[in-house]
Amino acid sequence: MTKTLTGMYAALMTGLSDDAEFDEARQTKLTEYVLKQGLAGLYVGGSSGEAGLLGVDELSVQQGIVADCAKDSGTRLIAHVGMPNLRDSIRLATQAADLGYEALSALPPHSYPFSDEEIESYYRDLAAATDLPLIVYEVPIRTGRPIPLDSLVRILGFPNVSGIKFTSTDMFKFSMLRRRCPDSSYFFGFDEIYLTGGVLGADGGIGTTYNVLGKLYVALDAAMRAGDLPRAQELQDVSQIFVEALLETGVLPGMKTALRLLGIECGPTRTPMLLRMSQDKADAHMRAVLDRPEVIAWLV
Repeated sequence: MTKTLTGMYAALMTGLSDDAEFDEARQTKLTEYVLKQGLAGLYVGGSSGEAGLLGVDELSVQQGIVADCAKDSGTRLIAHVGMPNLRDSIRLATQAADLGYEALSALPPHSYPFSDEEIESYYRDLAAATDLPLIVYEVPIRTGRPIPLDSLVRILGFPNVSGIKFTSTDMFKFSMLRRRCPDSSYFFGFDEIYLTGGVLGADGGIGTTYNVLGKLYVALDAAMRAGDLPRAQELQDVSQIFVEALLETGVLPGMKTALRLLGIECGPTRTPMLLRMSQDKADAHMRAVLDRPEVIAWLV
């Protein structure tokens, strides 16, 4: 079976004004910048885009802006629509289908300690709401608990469910899932260890740091698939240098700092998400990383 959803996708960030309101102009500029990086596509409205801190109306406007920016670019668009309730998820999913997005994705419901049966029901109903393929999401670091293997196997068997974004370090589970559902598409979600997922059979990656280093991740994936593991390891090391710096600032605040230093102003993160240091210190911290020769080589 030929898989239609593969490759490297930036988990697109969100442009906000200085007072943290959704900013259409900044979103447009940011999207245009990421589109220059040669990625297979954009993953719109996910955690990297602060979706949990945005309203459904804002996410709806964002979907439209990104669709306009990407028109005729050949870049594929996946809309993340995983809201706290199914009604809002279906609203975003339906609009994404109307806008020409090629696929959907969604966090499992996590506002309450939902049962496996409730999570399965959510995905079954969301997958049935449009004709678009749906990528489900395993991300225990966000939801607070993993979805059991048997439950994931059932979910991947639902009509319109075409794959999974796997953001977990349980690589044995990842491998078992691939063997049980070989026709599904597998995206790996930890940027700093993408090579691990790729070697174990991921069809591509979806990541936050792709907003800045998209070209690097495309090259890393290509090296891995060509069997050039030393080159792939070298590129993964560069990725890890960047991620290490972000862990000190806070990942999304640090990313927005880096983007601003590169001339792409996309505002602050929305509270309660904050930098872990003063803005001046964050600027100096991220500038030092961006000025490293091995990082400069991959900036657009």
